Amino acid sequence: MNVLSAVLGKLVLDRRATVDAVTEAPAPLQPIDLTDDATVAEALDVAVRVGEVLLAAGTGAIDTSDQVQFVAATYGLARCDVDVTYNSIVLSAHRGPTMPPASTMRIVHYRSMDFTRLAAVDRLTRRIRRDAISPAQAREELLAITSAPHPYHRWVATLAWSAMAASIAVLLGGGLLVAAVAFASTLVIDRVNRYLNGLGLPFFFQHLVGGIIATAPAITLYAFREQLGISVSPGLIIAAGVTVLLSGLSLVGSVQDAITGAPITASARFFELVMMTGGIIAGVATTLRIAAVLGSDLPVINYVVTTGLTQLPSKVAAGAAASLFFALACYAERRALTAAALGGAVGALVYQLALGLSVGPIIASATAATVVGFAGGLMARRAYTPPLVVAVAGITPLLPGLALYRGLYAILQTELLVGLTALFAAFGIGCGLAAGVTLGEWMARTARYPRSMRRAGALRRPALRRARPRRARTASPTPETTKVTPRVARLRRDFRRS
Repeated sequence: MNVLSAVLGKLVLDRRATVDAVTEAPAPLQPIDLTDDATVAEALDVAVRVGEVLLAAGTGAIDTSDQVQFVAATYGLARCDVDVTYNSIVLSAHRGPTMPPASTMRIVHYRSMDFTRLAAVDRLTRRIRRDAISPAQAREELLAITSAPHPYHRWVATLAWSAMAASIAVLLGGGLLVAAVAFASTLVIDRVNRYLNGLGLPFFFQHLVGGIIATAPAITLYAFREQLGISVSPGLIIAAGVTVLLSGLSLVGSVQDAITGAPITASARFFELVMMTGGIIAGVATTLRIAAVLGSDLPVINYVVTTGLTQLPSKVAAGAAASLFFALACYAERRALTAAALGGAVGALVYQLALGLSVGPIIASATAATVVGFAGGLMARRAYTPPLVVAVAGITPLLPGLALYRGLYAILQTELLVGLTALFAAFGIGCGLAAGVTLGEWMARTARYPRSMRRAGALRRPALRRARPRRARTASPTPETTKVTPRVARLRRDFRRS
């Protein structure tokens, strides 16, 4: 019990993540000179570079715009216009009626799910607000954050992706053999795609190759099952690999932008999502068609969701493990790993309980995602973990990899109605997950603070507590040891008056 309390105490602290604090920027303690073009340009550069890291990590356009404007306003540039699109940030600051506005633009050339970098930028933004550090110092620290190497070795991320695939295979109902094959195939996918990425191959073709590698081992084992004397479910192996490939896409960001009022960015992200998913489908379909030509057809998947209480602990543990390994693969900090595991466990638990009420997978997914978003927001807003980390990791085990594969296989077998129904179900589950996370985070932001956790700005008010006097183990205190300083006397007097 004490260990659990200590873990929760480290997660739920009185430190809000700045990305979750949608508030007006306070008046700067040391505002910059608005007539100095160099200093203004440096402050704007810090603001757009902060937005670059947030946008590259999958943060929504509205949240990115708020943080860019927050940093600029902290330095005295309170009147700013921010325009955030799919891969660009434009910031224009008004300096008064007699001076021309200052503007800058930043293009995001990369997509990086580096949660350690995201958390470090979140802490830097908090320091800019609390300590009023100069733009030069903030820019130097920001450059150090963005140029720092990953906290873990690349092989650690590869093994984490593989372990995530094995956990999802167990979550779907697979056994030890299915989990082992999913682990091995995902390891090959990650290493091959890393090599192809170094060659500059577009991501569409990388996902196509990933779909081929995820499908080929399952077909091979099923074709030689009698010779090997094994019983294997190839559909679960393919679904686990597809889920891993889907986890790196910006599903939450695209739907969140559409809901919160950024249609241009939402359209661009959604089109990218469709294209990358199309690459996965093309890879799986190519492998299945080659197998059919060679006379090795896979069986039709008759997946029945089991909601018994006997399997609930294993599914919750598998969901927690999948979320934890996803966060580890994205280079999350140790504090974030614990939060991600709790989010995955909560999501899997709520999802299984909702399925037991016969509400359907779409509503069950949306309900679980709402709880994950709410719980993640409550944990993240008082910890050094951005809410995006907990939200994305928490819904990863619920991604519709199996429904996507079922729809594709049915279409290849000329069962168009069944295939389209499964594909639309996968689309509905994905939208339900993203919408649920957005609603949960909004609920966490609007939740009232406990009275003991209320704060004034960024400073904590001193509080006095009446403590029980300790029994002296030595001799009676001397007058020197009982001397009361003026500060202590004043605090005692204020305490008696209150």
